[in-house]
Amino acid sequence: MANHTLKTLSEVLNSLIKRGITKEIGMNEQNEMVLGKNEKVYQPQDLCIVKSYRFEGESNPDDNAVLYLIEDMDGQLATLLDTYGATSNYNGEAFDNFLRKVPIHEKAEYDIE
Repeated sequence: MANHTLKTLSEVLNSLIKRGITKEIGMNEQNEMVLGKNEKVYQPQDLCIVKSYRFEGESNPDDNAVLYLIEDMDGQLATLLDTYGATSNYNGEAFDNFLRKVPIHEKAEYDIE
């Protein structure tokens, strides 16, 4: 039986970096989803969520985050971090509306042991 200990956000990020996944996707001030420093601007149909990792703060239940592993139409992988709870790191409505439209096709190959 495998030992499934909960990983921290930094442990998961480090595991992904070791796999060569170093780019980040985020929402800019114009509510556009962009790769890195505006390298690419995406529409929801350009992306696919291939894995999501959930984290809950040990001391504060409002301290939650989801790290999404996203693949774009060119096969490039990047992460997208969404903190939620009492505060969020994005304009909630625009971010949520965009994310809801992104297809999800989870791939076991991105499980972190």
